[in-house]
Amino acid sequence: MVATSATSSFFPVPSPSLDPNGKGNKVGSTNFAGLGSTPNSGRMKVKPNAQAPPKINGKKVGLPGSVELLKTDTETSHPAPRTFINQLPDWSMLLAAITTIFLAAEKQWMMLDWKPRRSDMIMDPFGLGRIVQDGLVFRQNFSIRSYEIGADRSASIETVMNHLQETALNHVKSAGLLGDGFGSTPEMFKKNLIWVVTRMQVVVDKYPTWSMLSLVFTRGDVVEVDTWVSQSGKNGMRRDWLVRDCNSGEILTRASSVWVMMNKLTRRLSKIPEEVRGEIEPYFVNSDPVLAEDGRKLTKLDDKTADYVRSGLTPRWSDLDVNQHVNNVKYIGWILESAPVGMMERQKLKSMTLEYRRECGRDSVLQSLTAVSGCDVGNLGTAGEVECQHLLRLQDGAEVVRGRTEWSCKTPTTTWGTAT
Repeated sequence: MVATSATSSFFPVPSPSLDPNGKGNKVGSTNFAGLGSTPNSGRMKVKPNAQAPPKINGKKVGLPGSVELLKTDTETSHPAPRTFINQLPDWSMLLAAITTIFLAAEKQWMMLDWKPRRSDMIMDPFGLGRIVQDGLVFRQNFSIRSYEIGADRSASIETVMNHLQETALNHVKSAGLLGDGFGSTPEMFKKNLIWVVTRMQVVVDKYPTWSMLSLVFTRGDVVEVDTWVSQSGKNGMRRDWLVRDCNSGEILTRASSVWVMMNKLTRRLSKIPEEVRGEIEPYFVNSDPVLAEDGRKLTKLDDKTADYVRSGLTPRWSDLDVNQHVNNVKYIGWILESAPVGMMERQKLKSMTLEYRRECGRDSVLQSLTAVSGCDVGNLGTAGEVECQHLLRLQDGAEVVRGRTEWSCKTPTTTWGTAT
């Protein structure tokens, strides 16, 4: 019965024909839904669309809605009135059609070969980076966020350094050389070797900014970071970076670094094994450093030669990387802890040279020392160019990082109120 009702909703059952003598079928008579007897034949004649009354436990029962099927001689069939509701389309059928088209298009999309023919054609729709220039240079874009800026709404030096580190790791990953370590290749992972930076040189021509266009809309600059690697001596690797403004192409930052291998278990420096050399040499670029090396010797500071000292610096758990030592970007923040506040407010860091001499762990306690040269300490606010010498050391005096920074006057900018 359910099937019959469902079928009738799509294929309506025509009304029973009227008696030519004008007599209609009566309710309760043997002529039920078009089923009747013919006196001349003495046998039952089944008319089209006839339905037999259902039985339950051998007893005949009335068919729900049977009264509607029986037409009297006064009744005539009329079409349903046209209303807004019954003129609406069948949304379920429309949705099924759209879903079918979408699944078919998705299947065709997956079957197509979208692998680029050249590495410089790889698109980067999600900002994950791509390989350019014959597969030797890695490029990635970053948008400056509100939490990456300082009081002057410019990106901090730590933000710039984090972008450099991120592109370096993604470069190794995109080349298929990322093992289970922090930038280690598969062969390095087998031999418990990791990369450690020994020297970093950075020149910042202009810092990207984050601006508030109105009380509702904000905008952060988008920077484009290129990085590549080259050989440095017999047992080292040089990594260079070039940071540009993504819209104008203006060069913002240039950086160069030297890396060596260290045994993760013994914490001692190691030569590059031939197996590892075979992995990384195909990606070396035969080019000069993006920055000319600053050959000036970095001065060793002590309590007598330092103008500012900050003690009691300890790493937090979040400062450790996966190799269980302090991330090299954190050292930069510690170095600037002892920089004079007046200089930080009125000067901007334009260049930095660092020599990493020792690692430190989560239980280390450090001191940051800074000596100012090129001007009187009392006139830092009016000085044009300032040079500082830095030292980060453990409490027992062991050197962790030596550094030199150069500063220049900041460009006046509009001051915005703090949003609450």
